[in-house]
Amino acid sequence: MFDSLPSDYTVALDWGWDDWKPYFDALLEGDLSADSIDTWLKNRDKVGRLMWEVGSRINVATTLDTTDDVASNRLRKFMSEVNPNAQRVNFQLDKQLVASGLAPDSIKIPLRNTEASIKLFNEDNLPLISQLSDLGQRYNKIAGAQTVMWDGEEKTISQVSPLLKSTDRDVREKVYHLVQDRLKQDREAHNEIWREYMDVRKQMYQNLGLDNFRQYAWLSRNRHDYTPEDAIEFTEAIAEVVVPATERLNNIKREKLGYETLKPWDTAVDADGRDPLKAYETIQEFIDKTEQVFEKVDPELGAYFSTMKNEGLLDLENRKGKGPGGYCTYFPLAERPFIFMNAVGFDSDVRTLLHEAGHAFHGFSRGETQYLMQRQSPMEFNEVASMAMELLASPYVTEDQGGYFTQEEAARYQLDHLRGILSFWPYMAVVVAFQHWIYTNHEAATNPDNCDEKWLELWHKYMKGVDYSGYEDDIKNRWRRQLHIFVVPFYYIEYGVAQLGSVQVWANALKDQQAALDQYRAALALGGTVTLPELYETAGAKLSFDAKTLGEAVDLIENTMRDLEAV
Repeated sequence: MFDSLPSDYTVALDWGWDDWKPYFDALLEGDLSADSIDTWLKNRDKVGRLMWEVGSRINVATTLDTTDDVASNRLRKFMSEVNPNAQRVNFQLDKQLVASGLAPDSIKIPLRNTEASIKLFNEDNLPLISQLSDLGQRYNKIAGAQTVMWDGEEKTISQVSPLLKSTDRDVREKVYHLVQDRLKQDREAHNEIWREYMDVRKQMYQNLGLDNFRQYAWLSRNRHDYTPEDAIEFTEAIAEVVVPATERLNNIKREKLGYETLKPWDTAVDADGRDPLKAYETIQEFIDKTEQVFEKVDPELGAYFSTMKNEGLLDLENRKGKGPGGYCTYFPLAERPFIFMNAVGFDSDVRTLLHEAGHAFHGFSRGETQYLMQRQSPMEFNEVASMAMELLASPYVTEDQGGYFTQEEAARYQLDHLRGILSFWPYMAVVVAFQHWIYTNHEAATNPDNCDEKWLELWHKYMKGVDYSGYEDDIKNRWRRQLHIFVVPFYYIEYGVAQLGSVQVWANALKDQQAALDQYRAALALGGTVTLPELYETAGAKLSFDAKTLGEAVDLIENTMRDLEAV
């Protein structure tokens, strides 16, 4: 039966549920015994790989060309017909596997995710999940329609945002107010969506007999190795050791600019009045230089990147009709990663590609993993793979190493990167602490006015060194612009925890680059076969939430920045 599964994903691009159903039925009806468990798992894996590949290919097609109606219709069919039915059957298959007690020790850790999905499955929640998807589309449509008039032309918020880096302070202030005024026009529309989100999420956790939505989120995000209390500890550690550091950075910037106070429209401008760094002229040059950088980082990683270059697995240039942002996805049937981004020539593109390549290297590094479930490592470590690569590659971004910058430009690039790391942690703490308050105070948080006040309170606690006097209403409205809070609740701490892990990997590299790389690659090869703390330990780091470990990372960053300033 399973030998008839196509090895070419294009055959299954237009399959409906009737085409998939015989294979799922065969799995449901298959005998589960000590003798057959290995074959059953391999057959399930074959079906899963093909379905994942088809879904990934369709999703990629819709972002490569947003006007591709064929791809859009395929995605709509896949998500409305194939995916819900597959979820129902996979729930039954998960139950069979767990109940059998026959799962091999090699999938003991991945089986924790399976057990969590069983706990979360509820027929009454399936239409609610669909409602959440619809709300997400409504939220995105609001963002997509936000435009302003600038120099007589209609511009999106993204198109005018670079003007906040202008060396003309009057221009920055004008753009800032223009954007804020436009965002506030959608305040009530956001409020309406928010109340609906909260009602649906309340029903979901109640259907499962849980006490709050935070419990639901912890299970759905497969957080087996740390608790909500750990997350709160991390936000408090940030308040203790990172916030003073970012306040120092903002004061240095204010003094360089010669201002009495740093206003919200002064945060993006270069303190020395320089234009953004150009990294390359053409996409081919960008790819070739990055290939040389990775060859210097590690020849095998360089070979992985060369494979992506030669097999057309990089779509990097910005063009009309292409979807926004950047990502790395995986094609499990082909066993290849794919990187998508919108490069326009600046230094930020370098950080993005190094980051996404870290994810790609994770995809290449299969190690001894046999089943797809063994490949699925926690997001808290997946982001270490990407963030650590940004730092591990930093010694090789200079022109003499085949990279993009002069020595002075490279120092500026690295300074900006390290400032960004420090600046991100406090904002992450605001988002994380805010969501913990929301979902442990569900009734109060359903009222957006209460959310405004809590957000403002947390902002003042964590975001120091910028003078918002008279603009508190802008702060209050800021949480409505954070997609994660609306669409992907509780997904944010992953970035902060992984950033700390990546700095620890970088600290090791400063002492012994090759040894740090060996540990990094050993951790990638483990996939999801060990616990999150074990992944960090293998990478030469520690899963940490405490002020001591975070403080050591902050000290390293600040000391390195002082050295780079001298360059």
